[in-house]
Amino acid sequence: MFPFLLLLFFLVPLIEIYLLIEIGGVIGVGWTIFCVVFTAVLGAILVRAQGFSTVNRIRNHLQQGQLPAIEMLEGLCLLVAGALLLTPGFFTDAVGFILLTPPLRRLLIQYFLSRGGVLRSDQDTAPPKPSPQQTLEGEFKRVDD
Repeated sequence: MFPFLLLLFFLVPLIEIYLLIEIGGVIGVGWTIFCVVFTAVLGAILVRAQGFSTVNRIRNHLQQGQLPAIEMLEGLCLLVAGALLLTPGFFTDAVGFILLTPPLRRLLIQYFLSRGGVLRSDQDTAPPKPSPQQTLEGEFKRVDD
């Protein structure tokens, strides 16, 4: 894992610098800076909107007594997408926008879950509900006004 992160740490900035130079040479410095700032602002707006939507879906699942595992992973993807979109560059913006696209994000999550075996679709993700005949024991203390 460490060699992969080290490679990523050196490769991503090199790709970003290359793309900024190439695109800047084609469309000009001003337009390149505008594009980088525009994608950061647009990405922040989209991450915020999708984040609120994801939080609402998490609340709905919790109210129904279901585990919102996929939605929580989507929230993590949105966090990563936001960080990538705020990082100046075209490569990180492309990856960030891929994570912002709901069908691609869900495909990516399903792929990683299937490889990791963390959660499979045949598993029951809802917490067990107590049966009506189950007796709960406990102590209580009456407090009067």
